[in-house]
Amino acid sequence: MKNKIVNALFFLIALLFLESCTNDELVPYYPEQKAGKLVIRGYNARADSIQIAVNGKIIKIGNKNAFVKNIVKDYDFVIYENAPKDVVITNKRSKEILHSYHITDNKSIDTISFYHKKDLWVDNALATKPGVLTKAGNAGFKFIFPTFNKYSNSGYKGNLDGIIRNLDGETLAVAQKIGQNQYSTFVEFPATLPPIIKMELVKHGTTESYIPGKQVFVVMLMTANKSRLIVLDEKKADNGQFSGVDGSLNLVDFFEF
Repeated sequence: MKNKIVNALFFLIALLFLESCTNDELVPYYPEQKAGKLVIRGYNARADSIQIAVNGKIIKIGNKNAFVKNIVKDYDFVIYENAPKDVVITNKRSKEILHSYHITDNKSIDTISFYHKKDLWVDNALATKPGVLTKAGNAGFKFIFPTFNKYSNSGYKGNLDGIIRNLDGETLAVAQKIGQNQYSTFVEFPATLPPIIKMELVKHGTTESYIPGKQVFVVMLMTANKSRLIVLDEKKADNGQFSGVDGSLNLVDFFEF
């Protein structure tokens, strides 16, 4: 009889305890999950392959886990409780980290796009589209300058303007506010022959060179009915000194916008 009374008391205590618990305390805990997608669009112009790792896991495209030239991948993953994704891009041979990204769950679809060659990384390559030409026969340009001051060490930190002239010295257009991380205003003008143009780089709003005592010109080609996204690139001589600015890289040749 005594044992029955003790067992009944234990049962009553257990029942009262369960009733005092909230529903949340009784539901098994599962981490919040939602689908995520990382859209990767890149171009590796080096002979060395690059690898892309998401949270330490090297991704594959088909059977390949290292890439040259075009890189196109939609990477699907699961986001657990807002946990971020670290994307690290490395040179496969040297293991040098070329670039890294920190992806959060702010967007269910995130995009990284880049162009890479030796000593140059162009980030957010797809963030700006080529300008739309308003007249047939025109040539159009936007400019960005990611290696600004890399070798020249000019001391100037502001934006640049590009005064574009033909070989006769006639001014065709002025591209304003060329930045290290932002594109210039869009300029367009009639394409003529010969197709060679020279652009002088000056401090924004002036005609003064961004390098004291040295005029800087970029020689480029114009083509009728073509709009270009030109990446300006400081170059160095064998002695490591600044030797000029190259303007031959057109992102439109490598990406679909």
